[in-house]
Amino acid sequence: MEGLLRDLAPQALGALVRRYGRGCFDECEDAVQEALLAAATQWPAEGVPENPRGWLVTVAGRRLTDAVRSEVARRRREDALALATPQSALLSPPPDAAPASGRDDSLHLLFLCCHPELSAPSRIALTLRAVGGLTTAQIAAAFLVPEATMAQRISRAKQTVRAAGLPDRRLPERLADVRQVIYLIFNEGYTASNGDDLTAPELSGEAIRLARLLLRLAPDDAETAGLLALMLLTDARRPARTGAGGELVTLAEQDRSLWDAALVEEGVELISRTLPRGQVGPYQVQAAIAAVHDEAPDAKSTDWPQILALYDLLIGFGENPFITLNRAVALAMVEGPGAGLAALAPLEADKRFARHHRLFATRAHFLELLGDPTAPSLYREAARRATSAPERRHLTEHARRLETGAADRRNA
Repeated sequence: MEGLLRDLAPQALGALVRRYGRGCFDECEDAVQEALLAAATQWPAEGVPENPRGWLVTVAGRRLTDAVRSEVARRRREDALALATPQSALLSPPPDAAPASGRDDSLHLLFLCCHPELSAPSRIALTLRAVGGLTTAQIAAAFLVPEATMAQRISRAKQTVRAAGLPDRRLPERLADVRQVIYLIFNEGYTASNGDDLTAPELSGEAIRLARLLLRLAPDDAETAGLLALMLLTDARRPARTGAGGELVTLAEQDRSLWDAALVEEGVELISRTLPRGQVGPYQVQAAIAAVHDEAPDAKSTDWPQILALYDLLIGFGENPFITLNRAVALAMVEGPGAGLAALAPLEADKRFARHHRLFATRAHFLELLGDPTAPSLYREAARRATSAPERRHLTEHARRLETGAADRRNA
């Protein structure tokens, strides 16, 4: 029941927003929430209606109408709604009818939440609230900000959408915006940028759910399939990413028997089916890289030349410091740490990335492999710059182990 209501909520909200306009986004959202509460109470006792989506839209529409009529101050808004409704809408199917073929209001709602006028944080927050069904408190907790701050962010996002007008509906470009927001949500869940926990599973899980929804709405979009495959193959490693005490475990040290085999199988099957279909995009290439990692029985068996070749292909889609960093790691595994160290030079000259903790940590790793005694100090510098507590502890502990080992060798 909970899963059904969660899937239907964005569809109902999208239908109301489409019918009554973006100017009533808040009111439509409140009406849908009331309809969901009514469904949660009535359906277990009376049974799920034959057309549950239509039921929710009808009940929410009535609640919205009641809310408009309940206060004299809202009569002006009611008049505005009536005047704003185009004649074509009056002749269209009722809101409780099944969606027309090829059209789903969830996609419309995703487009609306990922409006180009919104900043990336606002897109993420509004998407999680309106499409993901998370409460403001849940979103605030996931991003470690006060609930009042997140409420203001969501409110401002709604106001921006209300004032900016409908986004361009050209499908390929708009899908790219939605994919980017979903991937940002996943990344924040897979490695939290702040806090004591390495991951925020509710965020990455929600991103995967949204990607499944997006692929269902646009089944022929290869990059959306690539995004879903990438997230499945990456999230499969989650059980092995932390130790018993919550400490970070690197990919090379992970117990691969703990990886989610079902997610790996689904991700590999999806990307294997998608890659031959047509033009390859960056999400598909990243998914292919993740598949090579996941299919290796152990770290030593990883096909690093193939991964390096895929990173060379990925670089062609545009500059990205994280991709350049990861390519340097692959290069070091193929040609040695000296080659990897040289490949970091462009990043060290990049003002946007030169102070990032992962650049310091990667440089320290290469120097460690070369036996350079400055590696521990670079690990400590990376730890000072890290915002995630588990990453900070991991880097600090690694530096300590290197320093202890060096001292023991000197004293031997």
